Amino acid sequence: MIKQHYTLQRGIIVIAVLLVLILLFAIISVNAGKMNLSPLEVLDVLLGNGTDKQNLIVFDFRLPRIILSVLVGLGMGAAGVVMQSLLRNDMASPGTLGISSGSGLFVLFFVVFISSTGRSAFIALPLLAFVGGLLAAGLIFLLSYRRGRNISPIGLILTGVALGSGYGALTTFLTLKLDDSQMNFMLHWLAGSLWGDDWGYISVLAPWVLILLGYIFYKARMLNTLQLGNQTAEGLGLSVKRQFLGLSLAAVALSSGSVAVGGSFFFVGLIAPHMARKLVGPDHKLLVPTASLTGGFIVVLADTITRTVSLGGDVPTGIVITVISVPYFLYLLAKAN
Repeated sequence: MIKQHYTLQRGIIVIAVLLVLILLFAIISVNAGKMNLSPLEVLDVLLGNGTDKQNLIVFDFRLPRIILSVLVGLGMGAAGVVMQSLLRNDMASPGTLGISSGSGLFVLFFVVFISSTGRSAFIALPLLAFVGGLLAAGLIFLLSYRRGRNISPIGLILTGVALGSGYGALTTFLTLKLDDSQMNFMLHWLAGSLWGDDWGYISVLAPWVLILLGYIFYKARMLNTLQLGNQTAEGLGLSVKRQFLGLSLAAVALSSGSVAVGGSFFFVGLIAPHMARKLVGPDHKLLVPTASLTGGFIVVLADTITRTVSLGGDVPTGIVITVISVPYFLYLLAKAN
């Protein structure tokens, strides 16, 4: 009981610290950039007393990007936790399972064949990305399924890697049809550029992410039970297939919506759950919010670096995330061996 109380207390402290860090770097990010604003000027803008130029900088350029970075990080962090927990494999993520590649392929379909503007684009793009991610996940499970046998987590990941390579080849083929502006968009999307920093996209992504996060948090106890193994979970009265399907759909929807308007941020879905597990342990009631906030913090931190530190050009946020995350990931691999 004492240990459980200590774990809960530690988890609450970690979550509070992550919230403060996200807020701190959001404040730094909104104040810094090529057009610097002082904290007092930003406060004037938020109070409705800013100039037209200051309002433009804060409300049209910086605030949407900051909110988008948090939403993308929250979505990828939570999706990674669910996939790693359901498959009981620390290497599982939207990227390693090929789901991000499937979503990216349908984003490319949108760019090549639809490319509409206005409200329809704000809604169609995340939905198409979800369909692409869902089809990718369905193919993975279909090809990994063997009648009378449990699906192997290793088999799922290997199938996902193989399908991801196939999606990559098809994506490369379709890029031959792109003009210069479309090609530039896809290159930035693949690098993780947080391109959808528009209030229209955010108004669609925010409820998408928050509702699905609420659902996953509500199912945290189910995730804890599933960690005991399918037979034990069924013995405790849990409908394993139904819970597995619902949580899988939520993870696919979260990752697909996030990459659709943010770009390819699969590394966040891989590394954030590892970091969260080190901080609060395996209890999903703490792990889900911690991994989500860790993902949000990673993306906000990386985006702040790209806009405040001179890196010799317009470096996409995803590249900075990779540079930040790879050393820690290599450390985890070395420690595991």
